[in-house]
Amino acid sequence: MRELSYALLTALVLAAPAAPARAVARPADVTASQCIAGGGMIIISAVGDGSQGWTKRCAGGVHDGRTVV
Repeated sequence: MRELSYALLTALVLAAPAAPARAVARPADVTASQCIAGGGMIIISAVGDGSQGWTKRCAGGVHDGRTVV
């Protein structure tokens, strides 16, 4: 089960287009509902090996490249 989750997560990360450099340089927090309402999807990535936590970013739409809170 755990391997399937990592495979799915990897597939989602690889399928997401790269965020523009300007969005990465100026991250701003948006809520998950704002991300989805703006046409984006939430990408969840493990920090390191996963024991150090997770990062959540909005990919696509109005809030592309912004951190999701």
